[in-house]
Amino acid sequence: MSTKVQCHCGAVQVEISGEPLVQLYCHCEDCQAAHGAAYVPISIYPAAAVNVTQGTLTWWTLKRTPRASCSACGTRIVNEPVGRGIRGVIGYLLPKGTFKPTLHIQCQGANLPVRDGLPHVKAFPAAFGGSDETVDW
Repeated sequence: MSTKVQCHCGAVQVEISGEPLVQLYCHCEDCQAAHGAAYVPISIYPAAAVNVTQGTLTWWTLKRTPRASCSACGTRIVNEPVGRGIRGVIGYLLPKGTFKPTLHIQCQGANLPVRDGLPHVKAFPAAFGGSDETVDW
């Protein structure tokens, strides 16, 4: 199975192979600053599963996490946490109805606590090197 996403202007197209490892909302300070948002929807895949098939990405790092945007319109498309072998695709770019988050991460820095019934992990879940410790909102 593959999924195709594109930036808002259509200059960059990305093909994603397979299912996501996890879909989540990230509340880290890096995502907040890079997106100007309280949290960001992210669908995480093995890095090799996310490939640009058209256009040019501009890579940049605001604080810690390398991110890529469309060189033409600036739409943020992916991020690639250093040393983890994963790529996060911005969830709102996925086809309607396919972003189905299962948790929130980096909640210790949350600006806008969300009460939605999903787990709220303080930092990272154990599957990504964390402790699964949660916060109670």
